[in-house]
Amino acid sequence: MSAGLASRPLASRHLAHERRVERLWVFLLTLSMVVIVAPVVLVVFYLLWKGGSAITWTFLTQPPIHGMREGGIFTPLVGTLYLAALTMIISVPLGVLAAIYLHEFAKPGPMVRLVRLALTNLAGVPSVVYGLFGLAVFVIILRFDTSLLAGACTLALLVLPLVITASEEALRQVPHEFRSASLALGATRWQTVRRIVLPNALPGILTGVVLSLSRAAGETAPILFTAAAYYLPYPPRTVFSPVMALPYHLYVLATQVPGAPPSVTWGTALVLLGLVLLLNATALILRQRLLVRRRW
Repeated sequence: MSAGLASRPLASRHLAHERRVERLWVFLLTLSMVVIVAPVVLVVFYLLWKGGSAITWTFLTQPPIHGMREGGIFTPLVGTLYLAALTMIISVPLGVLAAIYLHEFAKPGPMVRLVRLALTNLAGVPSVVYGLFGLAVFVIILRFDTSLLAGACTLALLVLPLVITASEEALRQVPHEFRSASLALGATRWQTVRRIVLPNALPGILTGVVLSLSRAAGETAPILFTAAAYYLPYPPRTVFSPVMALPYHLYVLATQVPGAPPSVTWGTALVLLGLVLLLNATALILRQRLLVRRRW
């Protein structure tokens, strides 16, 4: 009886210590979140303060004029959308099919591990290296010249490791029991993948695709060598035409256009940031809606 009474204060002290440790970790995690989020919020508000006055309907629908010191950003905005769309058309089918093969059909072994290691390393390669590779292969060797197609192919190579990795991770989240049940009912492996695995992995795949799209839309170095034009009065008419893009246009305004109004430069930066944030928010909303519909 006395031993039981003596152990109670010890248990109470241990519980109080655990609670103090928990509160400390909660505080550190909250502080980490604030440290990460605060700079992003400050950047957004600073851009709104500097460039918010430039955001008008005319600014978004009129091409640059008078040496890009006046007018709007219609041409680079449309060019960015063209580049992003063509990049996804090229990279998404290749990335998803590669992920399906690696996870569903390839036999585990050294070669598969080597491919995954290569994908991890490629995801960390600086974008300027992709730009130089795109210049050598697509612009010079394949003779696409400086064009929308050359830029999109280069950006597709840039985001392909991300698409493959995200798609494979989404496939990995689908329970193995779904595959076993489908195969037990007489379905082939491809039918199982197409009708069972892919629909259930769709939220993760789409999230990875949209996040990759947001990265492609904000890149400057790859299109600097392969696609970007200093000035064009109109959007590209074919895939073999050069293109203006918001990242490169922002670089030009900030460094090569003397006398450019600061509001135009900051407004361009604000539109580019808003486009990237909009794509990221779309990915999160789309993922959440698809997850709600999922029954497991």
